[in-house]
Amino acid sequence: MDTAEQDEPSLEGGYDPEAVESRWQQRWVDADVYAYDGDEKQDPNTVYAIDTPPPTVSGSLHMGHLYGSTLQDFAARFQRMADGDVLFPFGYDDNGIASERLTEKELDIRHQDYERREFQNLCREVCQDYEAEFTEKMQALGTSIDWNNTYKTIEPRVQRISQLSFLDLYEKGREYRKKAPAIWCPDCETAISQVEMEDMEKGSHFNDIAFELVGEDAPRDEFVISTTRPELLPACVSVFVHPDDEENQDLVDETARIPIFGHEVPIIEDERVDMEKGSGVVMCCTFGDQNDIEWYQAHDLPLRVAIDESATMTDLAGDYEGMSTEEAREAIVEDLDDEGSLRDRWAITHAVQVHERCDTPVEFRVSKQWYVEILDHKDEYLEAGQEMDWYPEKMFTRYQHWIEGLEWDWLISRQRDSGIPFPVWYCEDCDHPIMAEREDLPVDPLSDEPPVDACPECGHDAFEPEEDVFDTWATSSLTPLINAGWDWDAEAEEFTMDNPELYPFDLRPQGHDIISFWLFHTIVKCYEHTGEVPFDATMINGHVLDENREKMSKSRGNVVEPDAVLAEYPVDAVRFWAASAAVGDDFPYQEKDLTAGEKLLRKLWNASKLVDTLAPADPDEPADLEAIDRWLLAELDDAIEDLTAHLEAYEFAKARDRLRTFFWNTFCDDYLEIAKTREDNPSTQYALRTAHRTFLELWAPFLPHVTEEIWQAIYVADDAALETSSIHVRDWPEPQGHEADLEAGETAMEVISALRRYKSENQLPLNADLESVSVYGPVEGFEDAIQNVMHVQKLTVLEEQPEITTEVAKIDLDYSTLGPKFGSKVGEIDAGIESGDYEIDDDENVLRVAGEELEDDLFEVELERTYSGEGEMIETESAVVILE
Repeated sequence: MDTAEQDEPSLEGGYDPEAVESRWQQRWVDADVYAYDGDEKQDPNTVYAIDTPPPTVSGSLHMGHLYGSTLQDFAARFQRMADGDVLFPFGYDDNGIASERLTEKELDIRHQDYERREFQNLCREVCQDYEAEFTEKMQALGTSIDWNNTYKTIEPRVQRISQLSFLDLYEKGREYRKKAPAIWCPDCETAISQVEMEDMEKGSHFNDIAFELVGEDAPRDEFVISTTRPELLPACVSVFVHPDDEENQDLVDETARIPIFGHEVPIIEDERVDMEKGSGVVMCCTFGDQNDIEWYQAHDLPLRVAIDESATMTDLAGDYEGMSTEEAREAIVEDLDDEGSLRDRWAITHAVQVHERCDTPVEFRVSKQWYVEILDHKDEYLEAGQEMDWYPEKMFTRYQHWIEGLEWDWLISRQRDSGIPFPVWYCEDCDHPIMAEREDLPVDPLSDEPPVDACPECGHDAFEPEEDVFDTWATSSLTPLINAGWDWDAEAEEFTMDNPELYPFDLRPQGHDIISFWLFHTIVKCYEHTGEVPFDATMINGHVLDENREKMSKSRGNVVEPDAVLAEYPVDAVRFWAASAAVGDDFPYQEKDLTAGEKLLRKLWNASKLVDTLAPADPDEPADLEAIDRWLLAELDDAIEDLTAHLEAYEFAKARDRLRTFFWNTFCDDYLEIAKTREDNPSTQYALRTAHRTFLELWAPFLPHVTEEIWQAIYVADDAALETSSIHVRDWPEPQGHEADLEAGETAMEVISALRRYKSENQLPLNADLESVSVYGPVEGFEDAIQNVMHVQKLTVLEEQPEITTEVAKIDLDYSTLGPKFGSKVGEIDAGIESGDYEIDDDENVLRVAGEELEDDLFEVELERTYSGEGEMIETESAVVILE
C-alpha cells in the first residue's frame, strides 16, 4: 500500500513526503505538541525562550523568511529535546508603513482619500488575509512554533504595552518633544529615524555657481561655490569658510548675494567646513544635510523653508513654486547659466541618503517630533551588547560600529494613518502635554477624551489630540516584554510580568541587516525599562543569494520563490539545505543541497526498513557486546558529544555534516552491510536498534517529518497520545559510556569495505570465502569481525609494513609558465623527464633536469605505490591489505 493512501504511519512502500509532511504538520498543531505551558513558578534556568522576529506584513513569504525561520526551528527543536520547556512564539508586524503601502497597492487606493479610521480598518482587513497566509505557510515549513502564543503589533494588548513603554520612558525623562530639524521622507510624507536611512549611488551633477559680494569695500567681486543641489539656493541662510583657509579668509564677515533669488546672507567661519571639497567655500541651506542643521543650531541662523513635506518647492522659491525638487534643480541651473552665474557643470555619481523603504532621497524639515534620548547612553548600550553571546561573534562589530556612529536621538513619531497612537493630548493654549492614565490604556486621542478637564499648567479647558503614531520599531523593540506579559500592576505600583521565567530571553534570532533596527532598539527599550539585557544570546543569520552569489531582487529577475521550491522538493530536503551554511554567512541558493537532502530522506527511510527486518524493535542488551558492535556504539557516543556541542553553539552546518557522514558512510555503507551477515546475533541486534533510535532522535531537529513518521511507525503503540509520544518531545540522546578502540574499529571498517569492494569488482558473491588476507594497520580486537563478516579463512595482522615501492608515475609540467621562462629549453626538459634523467630534491622542492632547476610551482609529481610480494595489494586510508 502506498503511504499516500494511509492515515497512519507505516513503512510500507516508498517514502511519500507530500502525504507525510502535510499530515504531521496538521497533527502537531492539533495536538499542541509544541505548546508552552509555563507559569511564573518555573525555574528560568530550565526554560528556553526565543524572541522571534515578527515578519513585516508587506507581501508573501520569501527565501529569507524560509531560511531564517528554519534556523530558529533547529534551535527550538534541539532545546526542546535537550531541556524540555521551550517558548517559540510567533508575531506579525502589521502597524508599519509597509502594511499601509500593501493596503494601497492591494486595493488600488490612496490613504489621503480616506478618513484615518476608515483607512486603518482597510489595513486591518488586508493584513488579516496576509497573516492567515503567513500562518499557513509557516506551518507548512514544519516549524515547531507554539501557535497558542502569537501576537500582532497592532492588537489592543500590544498597543497597551507600547503606550505603557512611552509613558514609562517619559516619566523617567528619557523622551522629549521638540520642534527641530528631522529626517523626512517626501514620498511617505513622514519623519523617519537615522536607522531608516541608507546610502544609494545616484547620478548627479556638480555645479560651480558664482556668488556676488555686497558692498563697495568688498575684497573682491565674487566667489564660487560647488553644489549638487542648486534647488536649495532659495533656502540659503549663510556661507561658511574654514578658519584655516588662507585663500578665502578675506570673505569672512562679508555679505554675499544669492544668485537669481537676490537675498543677502552673512559669510561666517566654521571648522566643520571641508576645505578639500569643491572651492572650499560652502553654503548653508535650511536644510540640505546634517552639517546645515548643526550650523543652523550653532550660529542661531534664520529658517528658510523652500521645500515642503512632499518635496515640492514653496512660495519662497518664487518662480519655481510648485515644481518638484528635480524639476526646480534643472530650471534653476538653466537660469543660472542664462544670467552668467553658472561657471561649470559636470556629471558625477555619489552616495545619496535615501529612505530604505522606498529609496526616496530624504530631506530635512523642521517639525515637532517625539524622540527617545539615546546619545547620552551610548556607552551603556555598548556594554549591554558586550554582555550577550553573539553567534557568530564577528557580528558584534556591526552593532558596535552602529552605536559609535550615532548622531541623532531616536525619532519615534510618524505622520502616518495606521499605527499605534501616542497617548497624549496638548493644551490648546500653552501646548502642555497631557498623558493618558495607565489604567485607561490603550487609548486613541482622536476618539478618547483626555484624563483631565483643565490644563494643570494654565487651567485652559480645550485640548488638541496628538495625531502622530509610533514608529513601528518603537513597538517591535518590545517583543521580549510582549511575550513575557509585561504590564503595570496598579495595586503593587510597579511593572510585573505574567511569565517572568522567560525574561531575559535565551535567544534573539534575526538577520544581519536589522542589527541597527530591531536588535539595537530592543536593547534600548528593554534596558531602559528593566535595567537588564533582554536576551542572553543573539543568532545572526545571513542572506540567501542566487547561484552567482548575487543578492536576489525582482529587478534582476533572479528571485527564487519559496512556493516553487516547496512544490518541487520535500520540506525536510529544504530544511537540509537551510543547514548548509555557517550562521551569519550569506550563501548561494544551490539545488544540489536540495537534491542531497532528498537522497538523504530516501536513505533514512530505506535504512529504517532494513533495520526493522534485521532486529526486533526492543531487543535486550546482551551481557557482552562484541567488538564491532561496541565500536559502533562508542562511535555513536562520540558523535552525540560532537553534535550536542555544535547545536549548543548554533553550528547547524557542522552538526548536519557530522551527522550525515556518520550516518551515511559509517552506519549505512559499512555497519548495515555487516549487520546483514549477523542478523541473528543478539549483540548486533541491540547495536542496530540502539543506533537506529538514536539516529532518528539526532535527525529530528533537521528532518522532523520523516523522523516522526518512522518513529511512530516502528516504536509507538497505536493508542499513544501524540503530545507525549512524538519524537520531538523525547529527551536528547546522551553518551552511554561505551568504550572501544575507535581508531582500530575505523581501520577494521576500512578493511571490510575494501574487501567487499574487491569481491564486487571481481564478481564474487559477498559470502565467498577468501583464503588468506594479511592486514598492516591498527585492527587489534577486530580480527574476528573482519574474518566473520568477509568470510576470511586465514587472517594475519602484520607487525611491519609490506615491501612497497613508491615510484614516480608521471611528472606534469606547467607549460604556460615554463614556456615563457625557458623558451627552446622546454624540449630538452621534456626529453630529460621522458628518459628518466632527472632528480627531484624533496628538501628544496625543486626538479633538476637538463641543467635547469624548476621550482615546485612549475611541476607536479604523481606517485605510484607498487607491491612486489605475493598476492594483490589494496590500500585504504589507514591500512594495507594483501590478498593471497
